[in-house]
Amino acid sequence: METLIYGVTLPATHAPRKREPDHPSLHAALKQKGVTLQLLWREYCDDTPEAERYGRSQFCQRYRDWCQRQPLSMRQTHIAGEKLFVDYAGPTLPITDPGTGEIHHAQVFVAVLGYSNFTYAEVTRSQTLPDWISAHTRALNYFGGVPKLIVPDNLKSGISKACRYEPDTNPTYAHWAQHYDVAVLPARPLKPKDKAKVEVAVQIVERWILARLRRHTFFSLSEANAAIRTLLTELNGRCMRRYGQSRRERFARDERAVLSPLPVSDYVYTEIKRVRVHIDYHVEIDKHYYSVPHAHIKQELQAFCTPERITLKRNNRVIASHARSRVVGAHSTELTHMPAAHRAQSEWSAERLQHWAQRIGVACTQCVTQLLHSKPHPEQAYRACLGLLALAKQYGDTRLENACARALHLRSVRIKTVRNILTNGLDQQALHAAEPTTLPTHDNVRGAAHYH
Repeated sequence: METLIYGVTLPATHAPRKREPDHPSLHAALKQKGVTLQLLWREYCDDTPEAERYGRSQFCQRYRDWCQRQPLSMRQTHIAGEKLFVDYAGPTLPITDPGTGEIHHAQVFVAVLGYSNFTYAEVTRSQTLPDWISAHTRALNYFGGVPKLIVPDNLKSGISKACRYEPDTNPTYAHWAQHYDVAVLPARPLKPKDKAKVEVAVQIVERWILARLRRHTFFSLSEANAAIRTLLTELNGRCMRRYGQSRRERFARDERAVLSPLPVSDYVYTEIKRVRVHIDYHVEIDKHYYSVPHAHIKQELQAFCTPERITLKRNNRVIASHARSRVVGAHSTELTHMPAAHRAQSEWSAERLQHWAQRIGVACTQCVTQLLHSKPHPEQAYRACLGLLALAKQYGDTRLENACARALHLRSVRIKTVRNILTNGLDQQALHAAEPTTLPTHDNVRGAAHYH
């Protein structure tokens, strides 16, 4: 064909046809971590003769034009190993109590990896924080690794305060995420597209698992979860028409290897509370009292409560740790937490004081016993007993024993009486049975006749 330009006839030139990139393959490749359009264009150039290839700008523009023509659901790009979406399904699964016949409606937890759509599901007794946390732990064990991000809905168990910009994560949920070295990025309120992946997964679980179990009667959570696990294996093995592969195949090929490894041990459920130190240097947790160093009186602390242990922190520093006790109203106290005066008193007991007195003699033991019984509470007599027994250091055990015997004979078991006996040397004099046991006659002492 010839073209006439300004009266000049020129021969026609035929430019070689450009080779169109494989846009679906490009779209899939971009979901891999570290893959960019620049890299894909270079690979395209390596496989295409120079005369048939597009330049970088046109290559990128044609890919963007292709994306615009695709359904809206394909615009959200998921990178392998990046996000795990979690939520509870709307429908519940009835669990029948075999003893009473009462029906409990168990909650259905669903987790799905963004790239491969590999899905996990189970039933929990409730949507409370302990069930929410334990379901997350079992989901990660099922996947055999940890993604970079967890994307939950704004469920109250996980998110204390929903906010588009700075949501507040529940302290226990944050502690769980710290254990697995994963970030929590809640979906924005009223933005369903942020969690569209799990919405679809929930719908699939409802249709392919819950609907097939609707005529079954389950008598325990473990029985229901065993049935769910069987159908879950089948679901993850089904071929997805869009990708021409099953969820399990995509997970095994592209995603399993890029998940971070699981920690050595599973997370131990830890309830985190804010507590204030009482004036007696104890904090109350479930109506039991645990001591902290007395310098922290009236301060606010964080209590990390596991089934076995209570750990108390201030500014992320551990200041006290106790074995957990379920005894209501009792105290768990460490001596090192007490002020010096309290510690000195708490180190003694009635049994210890009597044991010390027994080493000195029978009379000393009787004096200590009478002192302990002279007060409404034995603890009130500890200081008097310690003062009495301390006289042995100055006068010796033998003299203290004799002084106690004389004090018993005088029916005046007081530390002042015993000290006066020792000071005046009366303990070294013979004790006669006829010795008067009453006060001597004196002009200043009134007798019984005075009151007649």
